[in-house]
Amino acid sequence: MQRMDEPLGARTGNRAARVLVVDDDPTVSEVVTGYLDRAGYLVDRAGDGPTALARAGEHRPDLVVLDLMLPGMDGLEVCRRLRGHGPVPVIMLTARGDEEDRVLGLEVGADDYVTKPFSPRELVLRVESVLRRSRPPAAAHPLSAGGLAVDPAARRATRNRTELSLTLREFDLLSFFLRHPGRAFSREDLMREVWGWDFGDLSTVTVHVRRLRGKVEDDPARPRLIQTVWGVGYRFEPGGG
Repeated sequence: MQRMDEPLGARTGNRAARVLVVDDDPTVSEVVTGYLDRAGYLVDRAGDGPTALARAGEHRPDLVVLDLMLPGMDGLEVCRRLRGHGPVPVIMLTARGDEEDRVLGLEVGADDYVTKPFSPRELVLRVESVLRRSRPPAAAHPLSAGGLAVDPAARRATRNRTELSLTLREFDLLSFFLRHPGRAFSREDLMREVWGWDFGDLSTVTVHVRRLRGKVEDDPARPRLIQTVWGVGYRFEPGGG
């Protein structure tokens, strides 16, 4: 039974959600682990990439908190290898000001990032938000338009009946577009509706739209389905008009 003070995101079904914390700074790792543990999560720790992959192989995490700057194998490579074994939400820890690194993290499939130094309480809220939104709503129904189809309950997406390999956030973004064809949304709208945040770096949205176009458009350089609405944001046109 869930504790009254335990966040909803701390549970997956009838069990506590498992979070893998990967950071070579023992102080950061210990503080983050302590906050997540008190929030009701099961926490595994690793100080480098190979150990993280081994831990993930032993106990598949529900989410990974991953430092970008790791000795030997960096966080980008760890993220790639983790994703090679199936979808798993990833929150990447980056140094403040390293915008290029943050974009690279998003490009390899990270769902969110937090810049150092950060508030451990904020990180716990981000973990809860990502986990909550990675689960399909109870009454979710399949959607289809423009040759695309998503099954939220199965977390499965297809293009012309061929399965798409989408990250969790790309899946959420595509599902949102399919639910709202023909409507223009700003990046702020998408950040709020898809990510569940009222604030954040809007380049996150830009990168995810670009990645999604690369998987659903015939010519991503000339998108027909996910169109740019200049001065506003983006609009999904199932007819490709």
